[in-house]
Amino acid sequence: MERVLVDILGLSTNPASGGAYALILREVEGNRRLPIIIGQAEAQSIALEMEGIKPPRPLTHDLMKNIIAAFGAELTDVLIDDLRDGTFYAKLNIDNQVIDSRPSDAIALAVRYGAQIFVATNVMDEAAFVPEEEEDEEKKEEGKGKQMASTPKQQKTPPETTKAIRLEEMHQQLKQAIEKEDYEKAASLRDEIRRLETSD
Repeated sequence: MERVLVDILGLSTNPASGGAYALILREVEGNRRLPIIIGQAEAQSIALEMEGIKPPRPLTHDLMKNIIAAFGAELTDVLIDDLRDGTFYAKLNIDNQVIDSRPSDAIALAVRYGAQIFVATNVMDEAAFVPEEEEDEEKKEEGKGKQMASTPKQQKTPPETTKAIRLEEMHQQLKQAIEKEDYEKAASLRDEIRRLETSD
């Protein structure tokens, strides 16, 4: 089966989605994007691992990794191999044994192993899209290349003191929320921190 290597571009949520998240996968050697709707628990599990946040007790996917390790096995890669009636299907490759999985669980395990994530070519052809602004952004980045090289200091403006203080407070709140295992609050704080860090 032909397949395409992807990585995780990000997670987004919509208040109207009933707590569901959109996991956006990005084609590594291309510009297509593949959105997959996943549950809140799986989204939080993926986000916490990607940000290097370790909860005081293992989450379900940490437990799964520990069980796989206890049997002396290892996850090699994951493949999103089918799309039927709007539902994605995935496979785990554990020591050359193929195991059925939901894409959300497969990816949550993949980020814990640093394993590669693949999507079947036919699935990408059917469900992926190319952002309209992608070509314009690529041209702008090419134009900025020389400017960034010649004026690196201008690209790193120190944050305002009030913003830095606010971020520090929110990081502390995030740590406390994780210690209390309040992952819903932790996810909300994480999203707000991300918005602040990327804002001008």
